[in-house]
Amino acid sequence: MNRESPSRTISVTTHPTIAGIGRETWDACACPEAADGGRPHDPFTTYRFLSALEDSGSVGSGTGWDPLYLTAEVDGEVIACAPLYAKGHSQGEYIFDHSWAHALERAGRPYYPKLQIAVPFTPATGRRFLTKPGHETVGASALVQGAVQLASENELSSLHITFCTEGEAIAGEKMGLMRRVTQQFHWHNRGYADFDAFLADLSSRKRKTIRKERRTAQDFGGEIEVLTGDALRPEHWDAFWRFYQDTGARKWGSPYLTRAFFDIAQEVLRDDIALVMAHRDGHYVAGALNFIGREALYGRYWGCTEHHACLHFEACYYQAIQFAIEQGLDRVEAGAQGEHKLARGYLPAETHSLHWVAEEGFAEAVARYLEAERRAVDEDIEILTSYGPFRKANVEEQE
Repeated sequence: MNRESPSRTISVTTHPTIAGIGRETWDACACPEAADGGRPHDPFTTYRFLSALEDSGSVGSGTGWDPLYLTAEVDGEVIACAPLYAKGHSQGEYIFDHSWAHALERAGRPYYPKLQIAVPFTPATGRRFLTKPGHETVGASALVQGAVQLASENELSSLHITFCTEGEAIAGEKMGLMRRVTQQFHWHNRGYADFDAFLADLSSRKRKTIRKERRTAQDFGGEIEVLTGDALRPEHWDAFWRFYQDTGARKWGSPYLTRAFFDIAQEVLRDDIALVMAHRDGHYVAGALNFIGREALYGRYWGCTEHHACLHFEACYYQAIQFAIEQGLDRVEAGAQGEHKLARGYLPAETHSLHWVAEEGFAEAVARYLEAERRAVDEDIEILTSYGPFRKANVEEQE
């Protein structure tokens, strides 16, 4: 596919493997800020993470996530890329369109396959139009036009760009895509020196509740540790795989990630990971997997083989907050859904996606739905924020 710009031709190409693009070329677009060895802003769009999904068989043939990575090239130089997949279902996306699929299929037209620009199984906001510095506008435009053309020429129902940045969502809407607003719960670091400083920002009742939950969790009869980098060992992944299988079986029917993914993570992703593990009587009984970005900690998976009161809150939310404070991170993104996070210091935050639908009448119906949904999300965020756990108007409270 060739796209014309005012002064040059941009070639947009699909690739069935990320190896066909290459680490250096991909990361020059995905995480140029990490070229000096620092952390990427988004650990999930790096070559090492996406290739781990592919090499482990978590995506690819038989998974419903078939890679079609996009590149935009000018004069032999790749200036932009995107993690594009052909989807045979709507699993592992966390931006739900099942009702859209049912509606179109009831009208006698197939919804699948569709195209998806996303990080599989990862409801974390990040750039989806991965452009080299200086090529942001033309690169993003080429990727959008190329993806839409690919969907149209292959008579696919739709294209979806999920968990993109707000800036990308606004730009994409100007390009003719439909913008969707949903919500998650994020914790924000207000320059806290330690966990107690965070608690001091909360209302008295919420402070007391969190302290009680932490004491209850810590009394489970064992110890909790946070492991990252070289502190991670293969035996930690053996235990966490058991936790992950249990959670996957209950939530999704079968786990999205294969066992091989965690072996590859040990080799190439361990510096990007903070693994919270609880052990008792010489055995690991629960764990929570987090990924570390330059500015944020991303909570991903939790699982356990024993139930202990409040251990889920401690491992997933409070340990994440404590780690973020210690590492000087700006926020914790704790994954999809969960209004119970509000009482634990996590406030509602907008998330964004973009959509293109081929059939005109169906596109109009989707646009009306998205407009109504956006108003509802705005109202929810306003109401939930007002019920947040933080002290009001700097009024001092007695313990």
